[in-house]
Amino acid sequence: MTIATMAESRPGERRVALVPDAVRHYRKRGWELRVEAGAGNAASFRDRDYEGAEATVVAGRGALLDGAGVVLKVQPPTREEVDALPRGCVLVCHLNPLGPTEIIEALAARGVSAFAVELIPRITRAQKMDVLSSQATVAGYKAVLNGAGGMTRFLPMLTTAAGTVRPAKAMILGAGVAGLQAIATARRLGAVVSAFDIRPAVKEQVESLGAKFLEATLDEASEDEGGYARELSEEQHEAELELIATHIRDHDLVVTTAQIPGRAAPVLITEEMVASMRPGSVIVDLASETGGNCELTAAGESVEHGGVTVMGPTNLPAELPFHASQMYARNLAGLVDHIFDDEGGIDYDDEITAATCVTRGGEITNERVRDNLAAATEQRAHG
Repeated sequence: MTIATMAESRPGERRVALVPDAVRHYRKRGWELRVEAGAGNAASFRDRDYEGAEATVVAGRGALLDGAGVVLKVQPPTREEVDALPRGCVLVCHLNPLGPTEIIEALAARGVSAFAVELIPRITRAQKMDVLSSQATVAGYKAVLNGAGGMTRFLPMLTTAAGTVRPAKAMILGAGVAGLQAIATARRLGAVVSAFDIRPAVKEQVESLGAKFLEATLDEASEDEGGYARELSEEQHEAELELIATHIRDHDLVVTTAQIPGRAAPVLITEEMVASMRPGSVIVDLASETGGNCELTAAGESVEHGGVTVMGPTNLPAELPFHASQMYARNLAGLVDHIFDDEGGIDYDDEITAATCVTRGGEITNERVRDNLAAATEQRAHG
């Protein structure tokens, strides 16, 4: 079987889906590896590094994909890239399966068996394949660094000849993987950290990292079966906002990470809350691509309001492409290794395989994706 890795075409995407160490993993199963020339350059992986790991570096998309049984990417393919894929091949990458439907429909029409890494189930035996967690780790770390760079204050306490500088206060909203990494990074940089999450189960994790847990009392279940936060009722959301408003004015750095799969991000920071913060403070909104946790967030931009900077980064893992690629490539290697048996067959009834498979045999196979397509089709029909 031949596995081909495409260079990324999305502007600003510096990651690559295959690194030299992962080549060696695939080679143990006797698979042939092709890499598009220059695919790893932005992540500091040179063509000669791949050749040293026994991968073939190929110039030209046609030669790269000719006869490939598996294609690896980071970002979803463009329509042109879908049309270049070998019919009947297996594609493994991000697919934004609950977003716009055009690419999913095109993959089905092409006869591609497409696997969306966003849909890997949160079960123990899938941990080594968990792309969302590995990339969220990168995003949480980088969010604090970017926020610290935008502040007008130091983060740590400093004792100098000019006097003592008090430590800054950082607040993290959402204590998932990204939030926990943001807490740990802010603490390592010397900030006094507090964190809020609607799930009381994460309190112990937050406190183990040395942060204060801001706890809200909610009468309803706050997380779903997969461990993700649920969407709250209007009454509970108002209580949540009241708690955040009480604390945010005293913080110099706020990182927001709250997202609900398949839905717009909940608004946690209002314009009024931003106005209450000290000039020179920074908000880094990791939910900017799904609408943002702050009312003032502009995806891909930094805006200023009353001296407070609101950052809306859209692809932080691409800002640390070397390690982000290493982690992503290891996740993909684990998933591809799981998908194929020793004879190259695929058990589509397997829990992990079934959960991640979006298209197969010309059809959209994932129920949630089909529902999303049906809703999009109905919306188009009604103009």
